[in-house]
Amino acid sequence: MARKNDIRGVIEMRSTAGTGFTYMTTKNRRNTPDRLVARKFDPRMREVVEFREER
Repeated sequence: MARKNDIRGVIEMRSTAGTGFTYMTTKNRRNTPDRLVARKFDPRMREVVEFREER
């Protein structure tokens, strides 16, 4: 598991649909310091919704 101060850290992306479903992924904190937003499939809603990075 990556440490919190690593350049490429593990982040949790939570669904904006309010289902509480999350994806775990990594990102390079030096190249993308802003919060990550991606459209991914939420199996509880059974549709593609926005997922935002949680800190």
